[in-house]
Amino acid sequence: MSETVLCEIRDRVALMTLNRPSKLNALNYELIDRLMAHLDAIERDDAVRAVILTGAGERAFSAGADIAGFAPSVRQGQAAALRDFVRRGQRMTARIESFPKPVIVAVNGLAHGGGAEITEAAPLAIASERAEFCKAEISLGFAPPFGGSQRLPRHIGRKRALRMILTGDPITAAEALDFGLVNDVVPHAALLDEAFALAAKIAAKSPLAVTACLGSVTRGINVPIDEGLAIEAGYFAQMVPTDDIEEGISAWLEKRPPQFRGT
Repeated sequence: MSETVLCEIRDRVALMTLNRPSKLNALNYELIDRLMAHLDAIERDDAVRAVILTGAGERAFSAGADIAGFAPSVRQGQAAALRDFVRRGQRMTARIESFPKPVIVAVNGLAHGGGAEITEAAPLAIASERAEFCKAEISLGFAPPFGGSQRLPRHIGRKRALRMILTGDPITAAEALDFGLVNDVVPHAALLDEAFALAAKIAAKSPLAVTACLGSVTRGINVPIDEGLAIEAGYFAQMVPTDDIEEGISAWLEKRPPQFRGT
């Protein structure tokens, strides 16, 4: 069997590819587990500063959860469905959302169901002009189970999100950009180049500061402002004794590019 998630390292950036093109990169249990394992390894690798996640083939980023794969769990009842399917998917999107290194989703085609939920969870997203986003779960008789009913309204607003969730109607890449679901829409052939350019720009910054920014925003966005400010202050306090903050300040005062070491 081929590897369901490919992973290679290029210039401090990990490129992960969902690799089930004949199934439109549908998220079966094996793929989700392999994706989580790769993220664990990437987190431990200090040489990797950013992650790009894309899909194999020309048609899809991911068409969503593998229906044939999760149907047996649903038919076994609530306990199995929650344990095997829902919690596995929610752990995946929560891991992507809270990952200490930036995850850039490069949406190369269809992002339906779970594919859209990965996009919603990722801190950054660049879409090919061919990309299409759809909350397809309603047509299968259930609500988005991997966090999509919670994250999408926070991204694009309650009414826009509910229209997508309740109708299952797709939106284009241009609409996703207008809604704030993705950062940029680029020509299809330039997708990975644009994703690597963004990753390289971030990789040049202090990795400790990048982690602090990610944590501060992700943890603070859903709490009252006073709690968010406390979270922000806590991350700043963590940076104060580091070499990176001293290097950043010194480089600015000396009018030279900083050389961050991640210490």
